[in-house]
Amino acid sequence: MAANPSPLPSFKIILGSSSVARRHILSEMGYQFEVMTADIDEKSIRRDNPDELVMVLAEAKADAIISRIMSEGYVERIDEPTLLITSDIVVVHEGIIREKPSSKEEARQFLKGYSGGHVSTVGSVLVTNLKTGRRYRGLDKAEVYFHDIPDEIVENLIDEGVVFNVAGGLLLEHPLTLPFVEAVVGTTDSVMGLAKALTEKLIREALLPDS
Repeated sequence: MAANPSPLPSFKIILGSSSVARRHILSEMGYQFEVMTADIDEKSIRRDNPDELVMVLAEAKADAIISRIMSEGYVERIDEPTLLITSDIVVVHEGIIREKPSSKEEARQFLKGYSGGHVSTVGSVLVTNLKTGRRYRGLDKAEVYFHDIPDEIVENLIDEGVVFNVAGGLLLEHPLTLPFVEAVVGTTDSVMGLAKALTEKLIREALLPDS
């Protein structure tokens, strides 16, 4: 378990995400967890405000997973606090919300737009205590500044295909992208989809609501 200022009761974690980056981040925090994914149509959920969008998506993911585990009788088998962690992230560039690119042309437009400029990320974290039904939520924001990104790098990233799996096609720690990152204002883990400090805070609140 991750180091904490005061001991936490025994508990389990379900990570409601298929994201490799989020699994890696939660493992880095020292937690063991089960992975479940929400089968929702994210494109059907729209909000103009990025703060609202990422939170409502995290809630929709939690609702879908909870509905599934209730139908499978999972909740009745919970014998200790179990926390479901869901999250979402969007990239905001020039005031426009960007989610996962849906085509090569859109990915190319996104990446070329970042060249020599900067983007903001808005990420939500929602921790649901499945034993009490209470939810704890928060937002974390960061900014990424880029040097000029050569067209060749953009095309290589698109050909590789990983850009289609992340919000805004933004791959901060990819070996092709990293040399062109000028600065990050905020934390890398937030940009990658799961802010460690916020997640840790919400886990503690969910387990020790009166602390």
